[in-house]
Amino acid sequence: MSATQITRIPILPLGMVNAHMIRADHGVVLVDAGIPGSEAKFERALARQGLNFKDVKLIVVTHAHTDHAGAAARLRDLSGAPILAHEDDVDFYTRRKPMTFCPTSGVGRLFLKTPVPHEPYIGFDPDIIMTNGQTVSLADFGVDGLVRHTAGHTPGSIAVELTSQDALVGDLIASGILIGGMALTGRAIRPPFEDDPGTVARELERLVDSGAKRFHMGHGGPLGPAEVLRHARRLSKIAPTARGNGHCGHHGH
Repeated sequence: MSATQITRIPILPLGMVNAHMIRADHGVVLVDAGIPGSEAKFERALARQGLNFKDVKLIVVTHAHTDHAGAAARLRDLSGAPILAHEDDVDFYTRRKPMTFCPTSGVGRLFLKTPVPHEPYIGFDPDIIMTNGQTVSLADFGVDGLVRHTAGHTPGSIAVELTSQDALVGDLIASGILIGGMALTGRAIRPPFEDDPGTVARELERLVDSGAKRFHMGHGGPLGPAEVLRHARRLSKIAPTARGNGHCGHHGH
């Protein structure tokens, strides 16, 4: 297969919200769908590379928060491409259940009081539903890599792992000040919400151990493995009692 090219699609300024496009010989895989109404940003990003929605072969949604799943249904309508997601977030995607949030800091708690995290999006049933322990090869979509369940941010968080040593990890990790690009973009931080820091730490360490060299994220980034490992080791020391309200740290609902 050809070398893959990863393009960051800025959904909000200063790296605050990113989606990504993986381009290979036979088309494009989109990773995340931005906030509701982001379709024009994707159209412009495709056009800059001489492409259009019909070149999109797959839409991977890393998790069900509105800044990652918001435009997924519309992007599917425009492209005809299937949506890949994990079964543990399906009730959130379909809107059968309201999204749950575990704030990681005072900033997260304040953010939760604004309308932004709760912004409704068009519900959808994913076309390809991953189950626990399953990996999905991207070879059929022209990309040399796979998608793996990486729980910890939400129950059904997933990440894309490419043989190019790139990992597109959604919100397993963030960077910068105010989740994005204000400053210190090379410094890893926790995203505003995170279900289980211990699980996130294990997934990040596994990714580094498996050879990932560039971590592309929904907020800020990209980061290298040394900084990701530093963050993972710090996360692994967070006590369960620091995880906030009742459902955080042990998703049993």
